[in-house]
Amino acid sequence: MDNHIKIITSNRKARFDYEVIDSLEAGVVLKGTEVKSIRAGNVNLKDSYAKFIQDELWLINTHISEYNFGNIHNHEPTRSRKLLLKKKEIIKLEKSIKEKGLTLIPLKLYLKNGKVKIEIGLCKGKKLYDKREANKKKDHEREMNRISSYYK
Repeated sequence: MDNHIKIITSNRKARFDYEVIDSLEAGVVLKGTEVKSIRAGNVNLKDSYAKFIQDELWLINTHISEYNFGNIHNHEPTRSRKLLLKKKEIIKLEKSIKEKGLTLIPLKLYLKNGKVKIEIGLCKGKKLYDKREANKKKDHEREMNRISSYYK
């Protein structure tokens, strides 16, 4: 079976602010106007996170813009959306969050075989000095690439 994947958006700030320990794919319960808006690329994962509410995983604060051609039944842009995972995965995630003090952050939203999927990362917050170190490393790599391309 061909897994056709089209990335709609990714949360680049998440990889800067958090150290991603593990990631997994989840389905999202959406309304029709939300799916159409996502296909148009009108979604933002910047300040969103996942949270357990009554043993279910919910996506909080993800902004999906209202669909331009929607009517009075258009969706609310920042409503909470239920994430679809297997029971074992939910139990494992809940346990690791409680024990280790980790956070669930959406990393990217994509279409897989026509269905909207989200990649959730089990993350640990970076300290300020970790962020500085990451910036130094990125600057160093960029400089090395610049120098190597100059001598080719």
